[in-house]
Amino acid sequence: QLELVESGGDSVQSGESLTLSCTAPGFILDYYAIGWFRQAPGKEREGVACISSHDGFTYYRDSVKGRFTVSRDDAKHTVYLQMNNLSPEDTGVYFCSADNYITSVQDMCSLPRAQFWGQGTQVTVSS
Repeated sequence: QLELVESGGDSVQSGESLTLSCTAPGFILDYYAIGWFRQAPGKEREGVACISSHDGFTYYRDSVKGRFTVSRDDAKHTVYLQMNNLSPEDTGVYFCSADNYITSVQDMCSLPRAQFWGQGTQVTVSS
């Protein structure tokens, strides 16, 4: 059973940056597409950014385009979400998800239905 671990969440001010990391101790993430989702209080979980396995295709929700970057370091078996120019609307619990069969990164990000999920890391942005 693949267990995902997120890290890097924090409380920051508007305009600041954070980098989240997703790993799977004891497993190799190279063969999995990875999706970052977030969930704000009282709201549904939404896809933020997704990246395919070997070819590196990416997808971003409109509200984070130009500010967030998803990347993977297969040598370190880690996937990152670099978040710049954060705003209070970015506040939420950020989850890492993995799936070894997707039709497209856009499809993966459309709904929270991946095979495996982490426990999440809290990101709080104050104005």
